[in-house]
Parts: sequence; C-alpha cells; structure tokens
Amino acid sequence: MKELIENIKSTTEAFQVDADLQLESGNKAAGTRARKSSLALEKLLKEFRKVSVAESKK
Repeated sequence: MKELIENIKSTTEAFQVDADLQLESGNKAAGTRARKSSLALEKLLKEFRKVSVAESKK
C-alpha cells in the first residue's frame, strides 16, 4: 500500500506541473500530459480505495 501511495503522490505532482504549464503558458502538449495523468490518477485512486477497504476488513 505504501508503494501505491507513493505512486499516487508522484502522479499528482506530474499532473500539477503539466496543468500549471497549460494554464499559465497555454502549452497544448502539457495539457495532453495532464489529461493522461488524470486518467492514470483515477485508476490509482480506485485501486487505493479497493486496497483500503480490504485493509479495514482485516
């Protein structure tokens, strides 16, 4: 679970950097990367929820 949380943190940071680049300078490539990161983050958060619920049932 620790590895999953670290992966969520790094993906969130990558999303934030790319989203800021798109917002501040209109960088279209950064927008594409931010959207890709958001999809990856969605999958990671779903996985976290599943693992978290399983851990709480122990």
